[in-house]
Amino acid sequence: MSLARYKKKRDFTKTKEPTASKKSSKGELAFVVQRHYATRLHYDFRLEMEGALKSWAVPKGPSMNPNDKRLAMMVEDHPYDYKNFYGTISKGNYGAGQVEIWDEGTYTDIDQSEKKEAEKKLLAGLHKGDLKFILHGKKLKGEFVLVKLRNQKENSWLLIKHRDQYAIHTDYNIEKRASLKVKKQRKTKPANNQSDEESDAVTEKSKPASLRSSRIKKTHFIKPMLAKEIDKPFNDSNWIFEIKWDGYRAIAEVKNSDVDLYSRNGLSFNNAYPIVVAELSKMKLNAVLDGEVVVLNEKGVPSFQLLQQYGDNPDWPLVYYVFDVLKWNGKDLTNLSLLERKEKLNKILKNRPAVRYCDHIEERGIAFFQTATKQKLEGIMAKKKDSAYLIGTRTSNWLKIKNQKTDEAIIIGYTAPRRSRKHFGSLLLGHYIKNELKYMGHVGTGFNDKILREVFDRMQPLRVENSPLKQHVKTNSPAIWLKPKLVAAVRFTERTSDGQLRQPAFLGLREDLSAKEVRNNASKEVKTVPQKNSKPKRRKK
Repeated sequence: MSLARYKKKRDFTKTKEPTASKKSSKGELAFVVQRHYATRLHYDFRLEMEGALKSWAVPKGPSMNPNDKRLAMMVEDHPYDYKNFYGTISKGNYGAGQVEIWDEGTYTDIDQSEKKEAEKKLLAGLHKGDLKFILHGKKLKGEFVLVKLRNQKENSWLLIKHRDQYAIHTDYNIEKRASLKVKKQRKTKPANNQSDEESDAVTEKSKPASLRSSRIKKTHFIKPMLAKEIDKPFNDSNWIFEIKWDGYRAIAEVKNSDVDLYSRNGLSFNNAYPIVVAELSKMKLNAVLDGEVVVLNEKGVPSFQLLQQYGDNPDWPLVYYVFDVLKWNGKDLTNLSLLERKEKLNKILKNRPAVRYCDHIEERGIAFFQTATKQKLEGIMAKKKDSAYLIGTRTSNWLKIKNQKTDEAIIIGYTAPRRSRKHFGSLLLGHYIKNELKYMGHVGTGFNDKILREVFDRMQPLRVENSPLKQHVKTNSPAIWLKPKLVAAVRFTERTSDGQLRQPAFLGLREDLSAKEVRNNASKEVKTVPQKNSKPKRRKK
């Protein structure tokens, strides 16, 4: 099939659907499920392949119950951009009615190969009539298969969930599971009479999606300026000092009511933190902001562990602390000094419950660090007053000074549980040194029963026969090895001479970082206090 049939069925002067152009994702392959109320209700299941979306109409919708064998009728290819389409197809057009995005995410072949190889295997399965794949969606997760029915219509398939840790073995009523993106309120009958103007208001979901289920990776995004680390605070009149927030770094591109909130590596936060997006939308700014999303505990102190559980506890206080502004009303501010940018930011940012200005003190870094330590904050940031904003650069013009040592580590395996422990004993950790994965110890504390189960479930699809390390690692119980994909945040007391962590404790999974970003941070640390009166190089305008 090609996009010719899609184009032939539509008049793009009368429908808002995407035009028939071929396009591909730059990251992982995409999938989408659209709830489509046309002549009758059905669900459209679409998988990205060959620059388009292979598409099936599923009358009863997909199911997470392996006992449900859903009829799926293959239809014409749809353009890649159709994965973002929702709203009303006006009366008189093909497929007239209401379209909602019920689920979205990425997918890969059953072997979780790299994108190019995965697409090759998926196409082979499609042509064979036995298409197996793994979905990473907000609702649909784990292994599925599309099986072509023989001796039936050429386009008749069955969509079936495989039996894995994500399978649901009770009745699966898809209509009780709300769509992710909806225009206006859902109709109980076809929305053919709804005007396009009426459909422009987006209904927000009351409960945020978990960050893991919201892994929508942007192809174009701004990489924030990053700090180097030193081990001691200092006083200097040329520097300012801020709280080091224990959360997720976030860039916000705001244009009036349109908000794009995302992580330092382009992972969308819009569905995970809708309260922040809603607050920014109300502010009607035209700006690019830099800050950190945190959850505050009962003492008003940021807690990374609570942030991990925010999707299940949306009543907890979530705050986006903004400490820099990169653009304002279309003007690039990155070449201004830090103090000039913060002065501008303080004027334009009207504090709201979920969006707040990050204040600072000048010169007195040692006393500020002592106060942060007493309040059990993660640490402080030191920033040169006259420093420009260097996009995507780790620079000594910004420094982080931690009260407690924390780091990120790749989960490369786990040991079998002992005694009354369930699921696993310890996580085996690694990081990259000059593109080679190296062992950095194991962590067995910081878990409760719920976290043990959740982390165990996340690891199962990543199991492999052999260790991903070149070096031999001796463990105190049998090891199960994993593909190096998951990233953990850990707290520890110190590093040994060979780079291993002493007395580490698990803090949570870092959903905003990829394993390739986890490198030997110890080699990047600045061990000395900056010299006074050192003048940073300013970027040329």
